[in-house]
Amino acid sequence: MISLDQISRARERLGDDVLRTPLVPFLDERIWLKLENLQPIGSFKLRGALSAIRAASPAELAGGVVTASAGNMAQGVAWAARELGIRARIIAPESAPQTKLEAVERLGGEVIRVTHEVWWQTMVDRHYEGVDGLFVHPVEDEAVMAGNGTIGLELCEDLDAFDTVIIPWGGGGLTTGIASAVKALRPNVRIVTAEPETAAPLAASLPAGAPVEIEYAPSFVDGAGGRALLPTMWERARELVDEAVAVPLADVEAAVCQLAMRARIVAEGAGALALAAAQGREERIVCIVSGGNIDAAVLAGILAR
Repeated sequence: MISLDQISRARERLGDDVLRTPLVPFLDERIWLKLENLQPIGSFKLRGALSAIRAASPAELAGGVVTASAGNMAQGVAWAARELGIRARIIAPESAPQTKLEAVERLGGEVIRVTHEVWWQTMVDRHYEGVDGLFVHPVEDEAVMAGNGTIGLELCEDLDAFDTVIIPWGGGGLTTGIASAVKALRPNVRIVTAEPETAAPLAASLPAGAPVEIEYAPSFVDGAGGRALLPTMWERARELVDEAVAVPLADVEAAVCQLAMRARIVAEGAGALALAAAQGREERIVCIVSGGNIDAAVLAGILAR
């Protein structure tokens, strides 16, 4: 668990450079949407990237920064690096959406495309051969998770009562941050994670009580799910997560459509996961709309179907 003190210090580091995103009802007041897709980079990742980079010393930043990302953390790191005038290099999987990579390059980041296996190993090793600089882990760094935790503070300040928070699970850094804040302030609130069914290691592992190997298949939900759990994040999940849900891809597409057509909200696959997982539940729910960086052609195809 990340302490409230760490999260409060992250909030101070972020200042007014991240948006205090709206928390709005979806159709009625049973489901609420936390709109992190409205951040300057279109994703919550700015909170963690900026928190971590601002927590580093000038000596640590002298060689620039490096991360491994399919696109959203890459944008956060590039945005923060541009602010400081330092170099940002991004190790990205070949399958990363072009929309996200083009945004990274507009922010001044240098993209190095690798296979999915090499990208995953870069996250595990926290290093890519031949590329030096401060490695900002997209998931495991406590300063990153503390930055994500500022979302949890805002939820508890902005909504008097809720029963459940549903959070897309990619590596676990968003869930750990939000859950740490919410569980500290409202211990009875349930934390539920959502993953695409084709890449849902936590949904398989949590009921088993141990990490479980899964059959992984990539999908348009590129910002959540994965081929396996990062070892350090399994222990955090066991401590903080009450339920893990694997969501059918058709349900995620339906949620993307609902958000676009009924609420005028553009969400990427990961950003729609929580709403998809909320369907059929009766309690008062907060859904984290984690990002809106979806390729136009993918969105058009979903809406057409």
